[in-house]
Formats: sequence, structure tokens, C-alpha cells
Amino acid sequence: MAINHGLNGWVLNTNENVLIRVSGNKEAIDLFLESLEKETPLAAMIEKITPEEISYEAFTGFVILKSNDISDEITEISPDIAVCHECMEDIAIAGNRLNYAFVNCTNCGPRFTIIRDLPYDRAKTTMQEFPMCHDCRMEYENLHDRRFHAQPVACEHCGPAYELFARGKKISESSGFIVSNIAQTIMNGGVLLVKGLGGMHLACDAFNEDAVEKIRNIKKRDGKPFAVMFRDIEALRRYAVTDVTEEQSLLSWRRPIVLLEMKRLANQPVPAKSINSGLNLIGVMLPYMPIHYLLFQQLQTAAIVLTSGNFSSEPILTENQEAISQFSASVEAILLHNRGIFNRTDDSIVRIIAGKERILRRSRGYVPAPVRTRLNTDGILAFGAELTNCFCIGKGRKAFLSQHIGDLKGYETTQFYEETISRFLKLFRVKPSLLAVDLHPDYISTRTAQNFGHMPVVAVQHHHAHIASCMAEHNLDEMVIGVALDGTGYGDDGNIWGAEFFLCDLNDYTRMNHFEYIPLPGGDMAAEEPWRMAVSWLYHVYGKDFTTLKLPLYKELDSEKIQLLVNMIDKKINCPLTSGAGRLFDAVASLLGLCQVASFQAEGPMRLESLVLENCKESYPFDIGQTICFGPVIRGIVDDLMLEVHPTIIASKFHNTIISVIFEAVNMIRSAEGIDKVVLSGGVFQNKYLLERTISLLNEHHFIVYTHAAVPCNDGGIALGQLAVASKRRELKCV
Repeated sequence: MAINHGLNGWVLNTNENVLIRVSGNKEAIDLFLESLEKETPLAAMIEKITPEEISYEAFTGFVILKSNDISDEITEISPDIAVCHECMEDIAIAGNRLNYAFVNCTNCGPRFTIIRDLPYDRAKTTMQEFPMCHDCRMEYENLHDRRFHAQPVACEHCGPAYELFARGKKISESSGFIVSNIAQTIMNGGVLLVKGLGGMHLACDAFNEDAVEKIRNIKKRDGKPFAVMFRDIEALRRYAVTDVTEEQSLLSWRRPIVLLEMKRLANQPVPAKSINSGLNLIGVMLPYMPIHYLLFQQLQTAAIVLTSGNFSSEPILTENQEAISQFSASVEAILLHNRGIFNRTDDSIVRIIAGKERILRRSRGYVPAPVRTRLNTDGILAFGAELTNCFCIGKGRKAFLSQHIGDLKGYETTQFYEETISRFLKLFRVKPSLLAVDLHPDYISTRTAQNFGHMPVVAVQHHHAHIASCMAEHNLDEMVIGVALDGTGYGDDGNIWGAEFFLCDLNDYTRMNHFEYIPLPGGDMAAEEPWRMAVSWLYHVYGKDFTTLKLPLYKELDSEKIQLLVNMIDKKINCPLTSGAGRLFDAVASLLGLCQVASFQAEGPMRLESLVLENCKESYPFDIGQTICFGPVIRGIVDDLMLEVHPTIIASKFHNTIISVIFEAVNMIRSAEGIDKVVLSGGVFQNKYLLERTISLLNEHHFIVYTHAAVPCNDGGIALGQLAVASKRRELKCV
């Protein structure tokens, strides 16, 4: 740009910012500054440009100075970027990149997954092991070249390469043989383990039921839906319903998994039913690495399953030897490359709700881009929740959320969690001075904070953190009405919360209302076995006579198990009280026969949502007072079941009831307090129908509604809320 505008000078990439010094006439400099903002590459983001006029210096030409560290400040690190069209054109041209699976340029390729330290130079990435050949060096040093200073630049002569293994033995290094072999393996119904950008993936033909079932058995994953990669947007449109916004996300440089509605097709093949376990949603994505495009060139199928290469509850694998030792016996072939993955990342997941992209799992393509806040976050380390964990560190007024870590249950995930915290602190040059944790004393995330020595710790109530997370995303620092609906969170009264209506700011909250408490028989087991909550609700509403009701539920359950559960409730044995909205959804899903034992997290609520009819306006009565009581709702559902009302009607009426409950509760708070800003958070708001209708109803009555988009509304966003609360309490000297 400088040369195009006839300017001389230099540019320097520091760990703090980008410094540019140019000399020339004022008009040319003004045009140069304008073009910097207008002509940025797709993935570039300029926070601000600060011009400063200084004494004239005579420069010869325009040069790029060697990067250096000037302080503990940091420039931002780019997320990984899907391969660009120009690079894909390059691999079709005879030369050193013909069919080369690691082609990239300044505008695309690996970033976060390969970086070890700042500033972002090749020597501080896992590409350090690959000295550039003469041709790549020429491109790297030619500022007119598209690969000028592209740190991962490589070709077949000097860069990473794939190797194919079968039964633990290497069988080929030839790229042509490898691609044709794995394509044939997939078309023959085989399963592959493939090393990708941020970890390993298991792959098979998405239209082959046996192959999909084999992956399910390998992962020990009973029912959780798999992601599907389509060859292109045209192929995807044949099997899923898309709108403009959904296609923008699918085709963006971030290339997330997008949740779409499946088409109901007649007389043509459809993806294997077990991919999404009978739900009406399917998680789809488009190719984002050269190997994906090379593979589809030789595949006859329109789509492949591409799911994380790990066992259930463990993090995605990144190490070659581990992949060979763990998967050689169970897959037909393993495709590995020798470029190291320093920061593992899963594929990100988004859903378009109310016309906006909503991130449900924030990882590849989004991390480590920061959330910009108005708070002083410096030195704060927030440890996140127990499930769907992400942690968050503060630097200046920026909050850096980690990639998706997962559920902190297994040793491997906890190890990944602790290792990644250490890496983030080093990478972003943060020395923790204040820790933020969940109020629950037994969470692994809370206990991990104890390893950081003696420093102040702020314990943040789970649902307050949910609301604060959404407030931080929108730079809100005032009193709001907060609605947090999820499955579980430790309450300050010792009970399990999960449907909370707060009057709150970033510092504190008042619990204005909540769903009524119900026994949670078996504790955490109730989330895995929704029938327990159905029995608990029936017993709560009908007393011991509930077993005389002619309900379909009883055909699926052993009467002895039901009686055992009633005895547990009567004797208060492992039956903590819960106000969780997620558990109410579980109960209704069980009553409708949709899910008695969940094979994946939130299966019951997801199946319930999949039944909802857009044009149903009916709802059930409820009681709202000091608490919100659902006895009338349960009675209404039972009456409908007895009358054999179709499950789609019951599911729709139940959803409409929850929407009415939210409106009535926040309207009562507005009437009492005069506040009209409403913040919605919690995993229940991943439900598209529920969130869209709630926003619409609140807007109709002149509420100002704030919802998540760039940060997950589920527990993946909790750490940002913890950090925001800790920052505010420190500012107010409450720590």
C-alpha cells in the first residue's frame, strides 16, 4: 500500500502494536491511512489507527523491520483461517505446490494452533522445524508477493507432509497415493483418523449407516450428533435448509459448524439417520483445509462425517504416536502430518437465531480473538465452570477466552485445562493477581485456583456470572433485569439453581423470582435420566396417587424403580432441591416419551424443541407469585396426554408457556423497579424457538433485550462473567 501511494518508510510488528512510519505528501498519506482501513484482508481487524505528525525523515524505499518485544503488552493473535481461493488455485498449477496439502499465504492458513510465543514469527511457531527452500524464501521476502512474511509458508520441497498408516505401520508418503487410497477407503465403508488443523478427526461416508455406527462405537458415544462436512455449498443445499445469514457463516473464513434444519427428502439418499440421532437439526460445515478439497476431488459422496478424534469425555487428540497407539486397531487407516499442533482446538459451533450468528462452542476460527470490555481486567484469571469449560484471562481492557476445553471430569481434560491456562498466561504475558471462580466449592475449576498460591479469590454465583457474561459482551455496566435459564448452578442458599430472575449489576444481584424448588432424585443422575424428574414432578403435583394416572411413561418404567425414587424423595436421600429450567424440560421430554435415559447432554430438551410447531399459539396456565409454580402446567400436560393430544402440540404449548413465564416475571420486576433492560443468558437460550419468541415478545412491550452472540450463552461463557464481576468488585474495593 505504501508503495502504491508513493510513500517511503518502514513498518514494524511489535508485541504491543504495529508501528508504521511514512514520509510523503499529506494527500498521499491521508489516502494511505484510508486504504489501511478499507482494504484489509478478510481476517484482519484494526482496533484503531493513531496518526502522529513528527519531524521529517528521509527514507529510501519502504521496508519491514525485524519484529521485537518492547514491553509486556501484546498484539492480538489471529485465529486459524480457512484456506483461501487463491491458494486453492495454486495447488492446481504444475510446480512445487501441485496438490500440496499445506498451501497457505498471508491471508489464510494456521495461526493460533501453531504459535508458541509472541511476536508471531516463524521461529516461534511449530513451523520452525521446516527451513524454507529457495523458492519459498523468495516469496517470503518479496513484499509484492501474496506470501510475503506468511509465517507458515511452505511447499512440497521444504514443508510439512502427510504419511499414511494402517495397523500401526506406515504404508505411504506419496501424496497422490495417499489421497486416492483414503478416498477409496471411505467409499468402501471404512473409517479414517485424520490429523487436521487443531487435532485429529474421525471420518467416514456420511451416507453409510454402518460406517457411522462404527465411529459411534469407537468413540463410545451412544447418541450425540456428529458433524458433517459437505463438498460445497451446492451439495449442502440439497440436504439442509439455509438462509443468507447461515450461508455467510458457512462460507466465512472461520468455517464453523452451523446447525441447520434438515430437509425431508423423498426418493433420494439422505445422510445416515444415526448422524443426528433422529433430531431435525444437523451440524454441517464446508472444507477449510487443502486436504479436505483434495479428498472431495476423488470422493463420490457429497458429505463425510468429520467428528473429533477422541474417546468420549477426553480432549481431541493432537499427538501422532498417541493416535497410532489408540486408534490403529479400530480404524482402517490413519492419516498424519508432521506439523506440530501446539494449541489444540475443536471445530466451533454456531446457530443462527433471530438473524444473528450465535456461538455455541467457541474454538477454531474464533479463539484467541478477545472480547473488548470497558473494564480493567488486567491480571484477572477466571477459571470457568465444570461443564463445557472455557477459562478467561484479562489483559488491559481485553478478555481472552480460551478455546473450548470440555467437561472437567476426566484426567486428560483436566490436564489439558491446566496446560492451556499456563500457555495463555505465558502467551499473553499475564501475571495473575486476582482469581475468579464458581461459587461451588467442589468444582474442579474452583479447586484448580488453589494451585495458584496466596492471592485474592472472588467466588461468583453461577447465574450471576451468566448475566455478567452477556453484560460484558455488550459493555453494560448498570442495573439490569437478568434472566438465567440453564440446568444447574450452585445457589447461595445451598440449593441447585437454574431458572433465576435477578435485579443485578456487575457487582451484585438480588434474586427477585425463580422457578419453584423440586427434589432432584439421585442428584446429578437426574440429568442423565430424565424420567427421574418426570416422577419427581408427578409426585409433587399429584401426591402418591400419581401412579394411578394412565400415562405412557409407566409402560417404559419399572414400577419398583418408581417406588424406590418416591422413597428417596420421602426420606430426602440424595434429593437436593433444584429450580433448574433444564430439569423441567427433561421432565416434559420424559412425559412425552422422547427421552428416558439421555445418551448425550441436553438430549431431552433438544428432542422437545425439535417437535415445536411454528403456528401453535396455545399455552398452559401457571402460577406466578413469590416463586413461579408449574403445577398447572404439569396437570395440563397430563390432561393432554390422557386425551392423546399430539406430542407436537404439547411441546409447542410448553414452549409458549415458558415464554409467557419469562415475560410475566420480567414485567413484574419492571413495574416494581422501573428498569427495562433485560439480559438473557444460560444454555436454555440455545433453543431457537424459545429465544426468538422471547426476544419478540419483550420487544413488543418495549423492553431493551440483550442476548449472547460472540460469546456462548451456555457455560462456555461463564468465565467471562466471572472475570467481569471480579473486575467490578476490585474497582469498588470489595475484594
